[in-house]
Amino acid sequence: MSDPSSKFVIAPSTGGDGLTRSVRGTDHTGAPQDINVVEERPLTIFLNGQEIVTAMTIGDYPEYLALGFLRNQGMLADGESVLGVDFDEELETVVVRTDGATVFEEKLKKKTRTSGCAVGTVFGDMMEGLDQVVLPQTQVKTSWLYSLAAKINQTPSLYLAAGAIHGTVLCQKDRPLVYMEDVGRHNAVDKIAGWMLSENVQAGDKIMYTTGRLTSEMVIKCALMGIPVLASRSGFTAWGVEIAQQVGLTLIGRMRGKRFMCLAGADRLVWDADLAAVADDKGKRRSADG
Repeated sequence: MSDPSSKFVIAPSTGGDGLTRSVRGTDHTGAPQDINVVEERPLTIFLNGQEIVTAMTIGDYPEYLALGFLRNQGMLADGESVLGVDFDEELETVVVRTDGATVFEEKLKKKTRTSGCAVGTVFGDMMEGLDQVVLPQTQVKTSWLYSLAAKINQTPSLYLAAGAIHGTVLCQKDRPLVYMEDVGRHNAVDKIAGWMLSENVQAGDKIMYTTGRLTSEMVIKCALMGIPVLASRSGFTAWGVEIAQQVGLTLIGRMRGKRFMCLAGADRLVWDADLAAVADDKGKRRSADG
């Protein structure tokens, strides 16, 4: 069978590229064993001359992460020109340069710690702009959802090589396009947002798939990016569901084998799948929460 990752625009890493290291430990029998563990390193993001945040990340696609973070925090305005994105590997910094002024001192004082892994943060006015969100009523075939879940769960990835990581996949119909991973699911989403901004990719016909929980932060980021559908093998938080219902986002979780639950936006779904042809979940290669 062909490698599913060969059809991705950006496929996940499978190790061997500096994102993991070998560590010797002792297993349950008392025997020594070497295993691969994910690297975690700081990345400081600057917007023009202002330091914005230091994120803990696995270190791949730092330019996309910086662009996406700033975009998802509302620090890059629509139509604002990005003049350059400069990554300094030695200093572990990314500087995003724009043609606009950067004055975010007050905003930076109002941080809200979220339930995301790796101490995800969003700012105090995280709901700003949600009341202006209008998501397209693009139909979503249930056959696409089953196909996407099967392809994504069978794709070689850094998670399968080392664990301790989350994945987020940008999809179009039944095709996974860009597969990003990181220690925090919010970082993986920001990398996708940065890629979309860099490549001028439209969001209205896309589906976002995440291996992690469907939290308020995931829903907010997805909605502000203009993506109308968010799906996961994992479960929901009540606030995430409430926000999805408010903004008209289709929220699908607990995707296992033939089953899933849609708690918001079911009017987009087209029930075309033949469940008799869908394989049962007999222990997929990914766990429910990344």
